[in-house]
Amino acid sequence: MTSETDAATPTDAAAETDAAAGAGDRPEVSVATPLDVPGQPRLDLDRAIEALLFIADEPQGLVHLAAAVARPIAEVKASIARLVADYDGGAPSGEPRTDAAGEQPAARGIRRAFELREVGGGWRFYARTEYDALITDAVLAQTSTKLSQAALETLAVIAYKQPISRSSIASIRAVNVDSVVRTLYGRGLITEVDTDEETGAILYGTTDLLLTNLGIASLDDLPPISPLLDGGQEGFERDLV
Repeated sequence: MTSETDAATPTDAAAETDAAAGAGDRPEVSVATPLDVPGQPRLDLDRAIEALLFIADEPQGLVHLAAAVARPIAEVKASIARLVADYDGGAPSGEPRTDAAGEQPAARGIRRAFELREVGGGWRFYARTEYDALITDAVLAQTSTKLSQAALETLAVIAYKQPISRSSIASIRAVNVDSVVRTLYGRGLITEVDTDEETGAILYGTTDLLLTNLGIASLDDLPPISPLLDGGQEGFERDLV
C-alpha cells in the first residue's frame, strides 16, 4: 500500500522547491504586531519613528533609530521611505501588518509643509524651501532686537570656534544651548555649514549678517580671545587651532 507521501511525484517535489525558493526571494514582511513598549500602548512602527525624529535636534541614523525601536535596520529604512512618501503627498504611512484582516486601497495624502531629509548620514525634519521666506519673516517679527547674555556668549563661542556642533557649544558653556542656537539661527546670525563625518552632527558657523552688525570685514578682524577671558585661555586657544 502506497502512502500519500510516497505517492508524491517528482513534479510535485520540484514545485514545492520552487515555491520555497520564491518565498525566499520575496522581501521580508514586517512583524505581525506593533511595537511593545513597557507601560505604553502598542505602537505602530512608522508613528514611533516619526515621534523620535520629531524631537531630535540632530540627524538620526538608521542604526540609532533601529536600536531605539528594537527593530531590524531594514524595517526602519522601509518605515522612513513610507514617511517620506506620505509627507510628499503619497499614500498615508503606517506599518504593514501581517495580522490585518485585509488591506484597504491606499489613498493619496496631502503634501506637507515639512519633509524628511537625509543629511550627514541621518534623517531630520526640515521645512520645505518654498516656505523659507515666510518662516524667516515670522521668526524675525516675533523676536526682540536685543540678544540675551546667553545668546551673546553662545554667538561668541560659534564665532571663534566655527565650524562647531551644538554639543560642543554646550560643553564649552556647560549649559543646554538648544533654544539659544535656534534663536541665533532664526535671526540669521548663524547657519548650518557642514556635518561631522563621524557623528553626523550639524556644524554651525556665523553669517555675513554678523560681520555687518559688528562692522568688520571678516572673522580675522575679531579681537584675540585671550585678553577677554579671566581664566582658561590656554585651553580655549588650544582648541582653536
